[in-house]
Amino acid sequence: MKRLHWPRWMPIDPYILLLLGTVGIAALLPARGTAADVASGASTAAIAFLFFLYGARLSTHEALDGLKHWRLHVTVLVCTFAIFPLLGLAARGLVPVILTDPLYQGLLFLTLVPSTIQSSIAFTSMARGNVPAAICAGSFSSLVGIVVTPLLAAAVLGGDGGGLSADSVVKIVLQLLVPFVAGQLLRRWIGGFVARHRKVLGLVDRGSILLVVYTAFSEGMVQGIWHQVSPGRLAGLLAVEAVLLAVMLALTWYGARALGFGRADRIAIQFAGSKKSLASGLPMASVLFGAHASLAVLPLMLFHQMQLMVCAVIAKRRSHDPEAADDADDTGPVSGRGSAAASRTAVGTGTRRG
Repeated sequence: MKRLHWPRWMPIDPYILLLLGTVGIAALLPARGTAADVASGASTAAIAFLFFLYGARLSTHEALDGLKHWRLHVTVLVCTFAIFPLLGLAARGLVPVILTDPLYQGLLFLTLVPSTIQSSIAFTSMARGNVPAAICAGSFSSLVGIVVTPLLAAAVLGGDGGGLSADSVVKIVLQLLVPFVAGQLLRRWIGGFVARHRKVLGLVDRGSILLVVYTAFSEGMVQGIWHQVSPGRLAGLLAVEAVLLAVMLALTWYGARALGFGRADRIAIQFAGSKKSLASGLPMASVLFGAHASLAVLPLMLFHQMQLMVCAVIAKRRSHDPEAADDADDTGPVSGRGSAAASRTAVGTGTRRG
Protein backbone atom coordinates (compact mmCIF):
# COMPACT_ATOMS: atom_id res chain seq x y z
CA MET A 1 0.00 0.00 0.00
CA LYS A 2 1.13 3.52 -0.75
CA ARG A 3 2.18 5.28 2.44
CA LEU A 4 0.19 8.29 3.50
CA HIS A 5 2.11 11.51 4.15
CA TRP A 6 1.11 14.80 5.67
CA PRO A 7 1.34 17.67 3.17
CA ARG A 8 4.76 19.31 3.19
CA TRP A 9 3.18 22.66 3.92
CA MET A 10 1.44 21.30 7.02
CA PRO A 11 3.99 19.42 9.13
CA ILE A 12 2.63 17.55 12.12
CA ASP A 13 5.44 16.91 14.53
CA PRO A 14 5.21 13.19 15.47
CA TYR A 15 6.53 14.08 18.90
CA ILE A 16 3.48 16.27 19.47
CA LEU A 17 1.35 13.17 18.85
CA LEU A 18 3.38 11.31 21.49
CA LEU A 19 2.89 14.19 23.90
CA LEU A 20 -0.85 14.18 23.28
CA GLY A 21 -0.89 10.41 23.76
CA THR A 22 0.92 10.85 27.07
CA VAL A 23 -1.67 13.42 28.12
CA GLY A 24 -4.40 10.90 27.25
CA ILE A 25 -2.73 8.19 29.34
CA ALA A 26 -2.42 10.61 32.26
CA ALA A 27 -6.13 11.45 31.92
CA LEU A 28 -7.17 7.78 31.91
CA LEU A 29 -4.55 6.39 34.30
CA PRO A 30 -3.20 9.18 36.49
CA ALA A 31 -0.52 8.30 39.02
CA ARG A 32 -1.86 8.33 42.57
CA GLY A 33 -0.47 7.69 46.02
CA THR A 34 2.84 5.82 46.03
CA ALA A 35 2.88 5.68 42.23
CA ALA A 36 2.61 9.47 42.13
CA ASP A 37 5.57 9.80 44.53
CA VAL A 38 7.65 7.44 42.37
CA ALA A 39 6.69 9.30 39.18
CA SER A 40 7.52 12.64 40.78
CA GLY A 41 10.95 11.45 41.92
CA ALA A 42 11.69 9.96 38.50
CA SER A 43 10.57 13.18 36.84
CA THR A 44 12.89 15.24 39.03
CA ALA A 45 15.83 12.99 38.18
CA ALA A 46 14.92 13.07 34.49
CA ILE A 47 14.88 16.89 34.44
CA ALA A 48 18.30 17.05 36.08
CA PHE A 49 19.72 14.53 33.60
CA LEU A 50 18.13 16.39 30.71
CA PHE A 51 19.92 19.63 31.58
CA PHE A 52 23.14 17.75 32.25
CA LEU A 53 22.99 16.52 28.64
CA TYR A 54 22.22 20.04 27.43
CA GLY A 55 25.38 21.25 29.14
CA ALA A 56 27.45 18.38 27.75
CA ARG A 57 26.25 19.10 24.19
CA LEU A 58 26.67 22.87 24.10
CA SER A 59 29.93 23.85 22.45
CA THR A 60 31.09 26.89 24.39
CA HIS A 61 33.89 27.53 21.87
CA GLU A 62 31.51 27.73 18.90
CA ALA A 63 29.05 29.88 20.85
CA LEU A 64 31.79 32.36 21.80
CA ASP A 65 33.10 32.33 18.23
CA GLY A 66 29.68 33.43 17.05
CA LEU A 67 29.81 36.57 19.19
CA LYS A 68 31.45 38.36 16.27
CA HIS A 69 27.93 38.73 14.85
CA TRP A 70 26.76 40.26 18.12
CA ARG A 71 24.14 42.64 16.64
CA LEU A 72 22.14 39.72 15.28
CA HIS A 73 22.31 37.77 18.53
CA VAL A 74 21.33 40.77 20.65
CA THR A 75 18.35 41.33 18.34
CA VAL A 76 17.19 37.72 18.80
CA LEU A 77 17.64 37.91 22.58
CA VAL A 78 15.64 41.14 22.77
CA CYS A 79 12.82 39.55 20.77
CA THR A 80 12.87 36.41 22.92
CA PHE A 81 13.24 37.87 26.41
CA ALA A 82 11.86 41.42 26.09
CA ILE A 83 9.31 41.85 23.30
CA PHE A 84 7.69 38.44 23.80
CA PRO A 85 7.19 38.98 27.58
CA LEU A 86 5.82 42.49 26.99
CA LEU A 87 3.21 41.05 24.64
CA GLY A 88 2.45 38.40 27.24
CA LEU A 89 1.89 41.05 29.89
CA ALA A 90 -0.37 42.97 27.50
CA ALA A 91 -2.53 39.83 27.14
CA ARG A 92 -3.53 40.25 30.80
CA GLY A 93 -6.42 42.38 29.54
CA LEU A 94 -7.96 39.24 27.99
CA VAL A 95 -8.69 37.79 31.45
CA PRO A 96 -11.40 36.70 32.20
CA VAL A 97 -13.27 37.45 28.96
CA ILE A 98 -11.19 35.19 26.66
CA LEU A 99 -8.68 33.45 28.92
CA THR A 100 -8.97 32.04 32.40
CA ASP A 101 -6.27 33.04 34.87
CA PRO A 102 -4.50 29.61 34.76
CA LEU A 103 -4.44 29.68 30.94
CA TYR A 104 -3.09 33.22 31.02
CA GLN A 105 -0.34 32.11 33.42
CA GLY A 106 0.61 29.42 30.91
CA LEU A 107 0.53 31.91 28.04
CA LEU A 108 2.71 34.34 29.99
CA PHE A 109 5.15 31.56 30.85
CA LEU A 110 5.29 30.65 27.15
CA THR A 111 6.58 34.14 26.35
CA LEU A 112 9.44 33.72 28.84
CA VAL A 113 11.06 30.50 27.61
CA PRO A 114 14.09 30.50 25.26
CA SER A 115 14.07 30.04 21.51
CA THR A 116 14.55 26.74 19.70
CA ILE A 117 17.72 25.51 18.04
CA GLN A 118 16.87 22.57 15.81
CA SER A 119 13.79 23.92 14.07
CA SER A 120 15.32 27.40 13.75
CA ILE A 121 18.28 25.87 11.94
CA ALA A 122 16.06 23.70 9.73
CA PHE A 123 13.78 26.55 8.64
CA THR A 124 16.68 28.98 8.15
CA SER A 125 18.43 26.44 5.95
CA MET A 126 15.26 25.76 3.97
CA ALA A 127 14.77 29.49 3.35
CA ARG A 128 18.46 29.93 2.35
CA GLY A 129 19.27 32.14 5.30
CA ASN A 130 22.32 32.49 7.54
CA VAL A 131 22.48 29.01 9.08
CA PRO A 132 25.60 29.55 11.27
CA ALA A 133 23.96 32.65 12.73
CA ALA A 134 20.77 30.67 13.47
CA ILE A 135 22.83 28.01 15.26
CA CYS A 136 24.64 30.56 17.43
CA ALA A 137 21.49 32.57 18.10
CA GLY A 138 19.60 29.47 19.25
CA SER A 139 22.54 28.38 21.40
CA PHE A 140 22.81 31.78 23.08
CA SER A 141 19.06 31.87 23.69
CA SER A 142 19.06 28.43 25.32
CA LEU A 143 22.08 29.24 27.45
CA VAL A 144 20.72 32.61 28.58
CA GLY A 145 17.26 31.14 29.15
CA ILE A 146 18.46 28.79 31.87
CA VAL A 147 19.14 31.84 34.04
CA VAL A 148 16.87 34.53 32.58
CA THR A 149 13.63 32.55 32.27
CA PRO A 150 13.41 31.79 36.03
CA LEU A 151 14.32 35.40 36.85
CA LEU A 152 11.63 36.73 34.51
CA ALA A 153 9.16 34.24 35.95
CA ALA A 154 9.97 35.50 39.44
CA ALA A 155 9.36 39.07 38.28
CA VAL A 156 6.10 38.62 36.35
CA LEU A 157 4.58 35.48 37.88
CA GLY A 158 5.69 35.68 41.50
CA GLY A 159 3.01 38.11 42.63
CA ASP A 160 0.32 36.92 40.26
CA GLY A 161 -0.52 33.45 41.41
CA GLY A 162 2.35 31.77 39.59
CA GLY A 163 3.37 29.89 42.70
CA LEU A 164 6.99 31.01 42.44
CA SER A 165 8.79 31.18 45.78
CA ALA A 166 12.25 31.00 47.27
CA ASP A 167 11.84 27.23 47.38
CA SER A 168 11.12 27.24 43.64
CA VAL A 169 14.28 29.24 42.99
CA VAL A 170 16.32 26.71 44.95
CA LYS A 171 14.73 23.88 42.94
CA ILE A 172 15.58 25.66 39.70
CA VAL A 173 19.20 26.03 40.73
CA LEU A 174 19.51 22.41 41.85
CA GLN A 175 17.52 20.78 39.05
CA LEU A 176 18.45 22.97 36.09
CA LEU A 177 21.50 25.16 36.61
CA VAL A 178 23.74 22.81 38.61
CA PRO A 179 23.34 19.85 36.19
CA PHE A 180 23.87 22.16 33.21
CA VAL A 181 27.10 23.56 34.68
CA ALA A 182 28.25 20.02 35.54
CA GLY A 183 27.66 18.98 31.92
CA GLN A 184 29.69 21.95 30.69
CA LEU A 185 32.56 21.18 33.08
CA LEU A 186 32.65 17.51 32.06
CA ARG A 187 32.19 18.18 28.35
CA ARG A 188 35.90 17.85 27.52
CA TRP A 189 35.77 14.23 28.75
CA ILE A 190 32.26 13.14 27.76
CA GLY A 191 31.56 15.41 24.78
CA GLY A 192 32.81 12.85 22.27
CA PHE A 193 30.70 10.09 23.82
CA VAL A 194 27.61 12.32 23.76
CA ALA A 195 28.19 13.20 20.10
CA ARG A 196 28.73 9.56 19.07
CA HIS A 197 25.58 8.39 20.84
CA ARG A 198 23.40 11.41 20.15
CA LYS A 199 20.58 9.31 18.65
CA VAL A 200 20.28 7.08 21.71
CA LEU A 201 20.65 10.03 24.09
CA GLY A 202 18.06 11.88 22.01
CA LEU A 203 15.57 9.14 22.84
CA VAL A 204 16.49 9.62 26.51
CA ASP A 205 15.84 13.37 26.06
CA ARG A 206 12.41 12.86 24.62
CA GLY A 207 11.51 10.04 26.98
CA SER A 208 12.41 12.29 29.92
CA ILE A 209 10.11 15.02 28.62
CA LEU A 210 7.28 12.51 28.17
CA LEU A 211 7.76 11.46 31.81
CA VAL A 212 7.62 15.13 32.89
CA VAL A 213 4.39 15.62 30.92
CA TYR A 214 2.82 12.46 32.37
CA THR A 215 3.68 13.50 35.93
CA ALA A 216 2.40 17.05 35.44
CA PHE A 217 -0.88 16.02 33.85
CA SER A 218 -1.40 13.24 36.39
CA GLU A 219 -1.13 15.81 39.18
CA GLY A 220 -3.54 18.02 37.29
CA MET A 221 -6.09 15.21 36.98
CA VAL A 222 -5.83 14.37 40.69
CA GLN A 223 -6.25 18.07 41.56
CA GLY A 224 -9.24 18.32 39.20
CA ILE A 225 -7.95 21.44 37.48
CA TRP A 226 -9.00 20.27 34.01
CA HIS A 227 -12.60 21.07 34.89
CA GLN A 228 -11.57 24.72 34.55
CA VAL A 229 -10.99 24.41 30.78
CA SER A 230 -13.81 24.46 28.24
CA PRO A 231 -13.68 24.08 24.42
CA GLY A 232 -14.50 27.77 24.10
CA ARG A 233 -11.54 28.73 26.29
CA LEU A 234 -9.23 26.50 24.25
CA ALA A 235 -10.46 28.12 21.03
CA GLY A 236 -9.80 31.54 22.56
CA LEU A 237 -6.30 30.45 23.57
CA LEU A 238 -5.54 29.26 20.03
CA ALA A 239 -6.75 32.57 18.59
CA VAL A 240 -4.59 34.57 21.01
CA GLU A 241 -1.54 32.44 20.21
CA ALA A 242 -2.13 32.85 16.47
CA VAL A 243 -2.11 36.63 16.90
CA LEU A 244 1.00 36.45 19.10
CA LEU A 245 2.89 34.40 16.51
CA ALA A 246 1.79 36.67 13.65
CA VAL A 247 2.93 39.78 15.52
CA MET A 248 6.35 38.29 16.33
CA LEU A 249 6.89 37.05 12.77
CA ALA A 250 6.12 40.53 11.43
CA LEU A 251 8.23 42.33 14.05
CA THR A 252 11.27 40.11 13.54
CA TRP A 253 11.15 40.42 9.74
CA TYR A 254 10.37 44.11 9.28
CA GLY A 255 12.23 45.16 12.42
CA ALA A 256 15.39 43.40 11.21
CA ARG A 257 15.02 45.16 7.87
CA ALA A 258 14.73 48.52 9.63
CA LEU A 259 17.91 47.73 11.56
CA GLY A 260 19.80 47.23 8.30
CA PHE A 261 20.26 43.46 8.28
CA GLY A 262 20.62 41.65 4.96
CA ARG A 263 18.13 39.08 3.73
CA ALA A 264 20.05 36.03 5.04
CA ASP A 265 20.37 37.57 8.50
CA ARG A 266 16.72 38.63 8.54
CA ILE A 267 15.70 35.04 7.93
CA ALA A 268 17.80 33.82 10.85
CA ILE A 269 16.39 36.56 13.09
CA GLN A 270 12.80 35.79 12.09
CA PHE A 271 13.01 32.06 12.74
CA ALA A 272 15.14 32.28 15.90
CA GLY A 273 13.35 35.30 17.35
CA SER A 274 9.73 34.22 16.86
CA LYS A 275 9.81 30.68 18.24
CA LYS A 276 9.78 29.04 21.65
CA SER A 277 11.40 25.81 22.82
CA LEU A 278 9.19 22.99 24.03
CA ALA A 279 12.20 20.96 25.18
CA SER A 280 13.41 23.72 27.51
CA GLY A 281 10.00 25.00 28.57
CA LEU A 282 8.40 21.76 29.76
CA PRO A 283 11.01 20.90 32.43
CA MET A 284 11.09 24.51 33.64
CA ALA A 285 7.29 24.60 33.94
CA SER A 286 7.33 21.39 35.96
CA VAL A 287 9.70 23.00 38.47
CA LEU A 288 7.96 26.39 38.57
CA PHE A 289 4.30 25.35 38.66
CA GLY A 290 4.28 21.98 40.40
CA ALA A 291 0.75 20.51 40.50
CA HIS A 292 -0.51 23.26 38.17
CA ALA A 293 2.08 22.53 35.48
CA SER A 294 -0.42 20.73 33.24
CA LEU A 295 -2.35 23.91 32.42
CA ALA A 296 0.85 25.92 32.37
CA VAL A 297 2.41 23.82 29.60
CA LEU A 298 -0.75 23.53 27.47
CA PRO A 299 -0.24 26.93 25.76
CA LEU A 300 3.39 26.05 25.04
CA MET A 301 2.46 22.70 23.48
CA LEU A 302 -0.14 24.33 21.23
CA PHE A 303 2.17 27.21 20.28
CA HIS A 304 4.97 24.78 19.43
CA GLN A 305 2.88 22.94 16.84
CA MET A 306 1.48 26.19 15.47
CA GLN A 307 4.93 27.70 14.98
CA LEU A 308 6.14 24.60 13.13
CA MET A 309 3.22 24.69 10.70
CA VAL A 310 3.38 28.42 10.02
CA CYS A 311 7.18 28.66 9.79
CA ALA A 312 7.30 25.71 7.39
CA VAL A 313 5.04 27.61 4.99
CA ILE A 314 7.11 30.80 5.33
CA ALA A 315 10.41 28.96 4.86
CA LYS A 316 9.16 27.24 1.72
CA ARG A 317 8.09 30.57 0.23
CA ARG A 318 11.35 32.26 1.20
CA SER A 319 13.30 29.49 -0.58
CA HIS A 320 11.70 30.59 -3.86
CA ASP A 321 12.37 34.27 -3.24
CA PRO A 322 14.30 35.81 -6.19
CA GLU A 323 16.59 37.49 -3.63
CA ALA A 324 17.75 34.09 -2.38
CA ALA A 325 20.09 33.45 -5.28
CA ASP A 326 21.52 36.96 -5.15
CA ASP A 327 22.19 36.78 -1.41
CA ALA A 328 23.39 33.16 -1.29
CA ASP A 329 26.98 34.24 -0.66
CA ASP A 330 26.08 37.19 1.58
CA THR A 331 25.34 35.54 4.92
CA GLY A 332 26.98 37.99 7.28
CA PRO A 333 30.13 37.85 9.38
CA VAL A 334 29.44 34.42 10.85
CA SER A 335 29.17 32.67 7.49
CA GLY A 336 32.84 33.10 6.81
CA ARG A 337 33.52 30.08 8.98
CA GLY A 338 31.57 27.93 6.53
CA SER A 339 29.29 25.00 6.99
CA ALA A 340 31.83 22.99 8.96
CA ALA A 341 31.35 25.14 12.05
CA ALA A 342 27.61 24.93 11.56
CA SER A 343 27.74 21.16 11.37
CA ARG A 344 29.85 20.83 14.49
CA THR A 345 27.57 23.07 16.51
CA ALA A 346 24.42 21.46 15.15
CA VAL A 347 25.66 18.06 16.30
CA GLY A 348 26.57 19.45 19.70
CA THR A 349 23.53 21.56 20.42
CA GLY A 350 20.82 21.39 17.83
CA THR A 351 19.61 17.83 17.85
CA ARG A 352 17.09 17.96 20.66
CA ARG A 353 16.02 21.56 21.17
CA GLY A 354 13.08 21.99 18.81
